[in-house]
Amino acid sequence: MVNDVQVQGNDYFYMILKAAMNVPGVHINRSDFLRKELSKKFDCAIVDSAIQRNPASAGITTDTLERIANACIKYESNKVTLLSAAAGMPGGFAMLGTVPADMAQYFAHIVRILQKLIYLYGWQEIYTEDGEFDDSTLNQLTLFIGVMFGVNAANAAVTKLANSAAIHAENTLARKTLTTGTVFPIVKKIAAMIGVKMNKEIFAKGVGKVVPILGGLVSGTITYATFKPLAVSLKEYLQSLPIADTEFYKQGNNDVIDIDFTDIDVSDDE
Repeated sequence: MVNDVQVQGNDYFYMILKAAMNVPGVHINRSDFLRKELSKKFDCAIVDSAIQRNPASAGITTDTLERIANACIKYESNKVTLLSAAAGMPGGFAMLGTVPADMAQYFAHIVRILQKLIYLYGWQEIYTEDGEFDDSTLNQLTLFIGVMFGVNAANAAVTKLANSAAIHAENTLARKTLTTGTVFPIVKKIAAMIGVKMNKEIFAKGVGKVVPILGGLVSGTITYATFKPLAVSLKEYLQSLPIADTEFYKQGNNDVIDIDFTDIDVSDDE
């Protein structure tokens, strides 16, 4: 019975995530985003350094990053409450696969704010060089969304990644880690847990309900009330990691740490 629930949760989560990834505008280009946000406050040398490595290593404090992050959360939270009327109109985003358009749009904004936050707090571009998404992209998104939904195993996995110097050295190293055979079982279980938590924490509150008269649009109030706490939860977690702390780089911690996902316990999330 538990396995059946996990399989359903896994399938449903990935169905929604992949639908969201195909919504226009979901991809946030890391370099463009950081340059736009940071150039408002810093000179070109600092901005270039932040893009080359990450904001904290460029000396940008968590206080400054939080102000930018809060503005991003406010923007995306407000935007997601104004889901396009086209989502429920014939010929529009009526359905993406078998996922209602309003749900795809909702999670597209989850993915958008997720990207903005991780880039501010030290992570590299999660899309491929061609701007496409692959298995590594989906795995990273799964882990970060797991953090948003309070999945302990996701927190543990992201912490391992963050504590490795690979995450702020070469993006290819992180991508390679996230496509190894050992990570897939962990990510798959986390995806299943997210699917179950989504059902309890979002759909049960009405976000996933489709009202034909309204063309599939969800209540703006309900959407805002569920979206913002998820974004804030991720922001607070990312702030706690060493790669978001300027002091971490001042200490010269450059040792590469092997990333081993095999000891992550997923039983306490079931």
